[in-house]
Amino acid sequence: MPNPESAAAPKLRLTPLEWLICAVAAVGFLFDTYELLMLPLVGPPALAELLGVKPGSPEMNVWMGRLFYVPAIFGAAFGLLGGWLTDRFGRRRVLVASILLYAGGALASAFVTSPGQLLALRCVVFVGVCVEFVAGTAWLAELFTDPTRREKVLGYTQAFSSLGGLLVAWIYGLAVHNADALPAIAGGHSAWRYTLVSGLIPALPLLIVRPWLPESPAWRARKEAGTLSRPRLSELFSPQLMRTTIVTTILVAASYALAFGAIQQATRIVPGLADVHSLARPAQQQVVAATQKLQEVGGLLGRIALAILAVRIASRRRLLRVFQIPALVVFPLLFWNAMGLESGAFRWGLFLCGFVAIAQFSFWGNYLPRVYPTHLRGTGESFAANIGGRLLGTSAAWISVNLANQLTAASPAAALAKASAIVAVTAAVIGIVASFALPEPRQADLPS
Repeated sequence: MPNPESAAAPKLRLTPLEWLICAVAAVGFLFDTYELLMLPLVGPPALAELLGVKPGSPEMNVWMGRLFYVPAIFGAAFGLLGGWLTDRFGRRRVLVASILLYAGGALASAFVTSPGQLLALRCVVFVGVCVEFVAGTAWLAELFTDPTRREKVLGYTQAFSSLGGLLVAWIYGLAVHNADALPAIAGGHSAWRYTLVSGLIPALPLLIVRPWLPESPAWRARKEAGTLSRPRLSELFSPQLMRTTIVTTILVAASYALAFGAIQQATRIVPGLADVHSLARPAQQQVVAATQKLQEVGGLLGRIALAILAVRIASRRRLLRVFQIPALVVFPLLFWNAMGLESGAFRWGLFLCGFVAIAQFSFWGNYLPRVYPTHLRGTGESFAANIGGRLLGTSAAWISVNLANQLTAASPAAALAKASAIVAVTAAVIGIVASFALPEPRQADLPS
């Protein structure tokens, strides 16, 4: 398969093959988020049916905690293995396998009969998602060799991630309204089961277009020449790469902590706002949904802004701080003062938080491929994204919840809002400080 782009003569327009490559990557990134944000929607009704308990009961809370955190641990561990497999067996092969894995896991989840089965299959889904991001960014970075086009392609395809939350909310709404008209699953017409089935969507076109997808030319050339070194995890901590590995892991963890330690807590804070607390529960959920949608729009615009600025700001440190410094301001202002705000003001504040925090996720998709050599690119990306992001960064959600239990406040929502502000400020400060040690890529081209 020919290289879809010549480094010597970059074209202004994408070829049909390049459009296909971008489409596959965009769908993969979109459904990464789709699969992850499916849980807050389907988890409570699924557990209510499988356990026979009411929402908010202690048993349901225990299982929701397990469904959130146990898959993250598995995702971090096996995602790291997936990065190694990407370097060992090729970007395209692992990319395709990871999408099929999380799509198949989501489909199988629709037929579970116990919470234990649901937990096991959520682990499968999470592993697929963690591997797909690493394989997808390495694949795109090596297929588009012109630096400017590479930055744009990585930026705009990753922007589709923010559509995942909007799409899954829409699909779930359709399932709720049309469940009775759909074929029965496991003897019933539960909307959460149909929503899980929709996780199969990305696998269907992938099976059709797979024969036309090229392998990374850089990886394939080294493999065929016999010069592709076997990836070793220990190389990440060699004198040449130790600083890069440690600093990027800390910074990715800080980026994820903003999202999980604060933004993801908003759905539990909004019902406690003064103008929402007195509403009936269905009306409260409508306000929560509207807030969540606006936050997703903010994240989408943040990713687009990153894609635009990535080719205009040469320094990667400066580019990252464009989003880090505002985060240090907007997060504490919003969450520390949340209980004094009306829901509309809180909603727009969360929009700004999504803009500055989610853009940082796209930054790492652009940056990480530029600092690791070909034979170690997937392994290096995976360590930062999965150990830093999935394992350390997502633990901020656990920290916020437990910190809220130690704070004195007028209501549980107020305590959680203050805890989220503290965690967010801590993450933002750590990120800004660590950014001064972030290595600047030595060249625009990818290291070989």
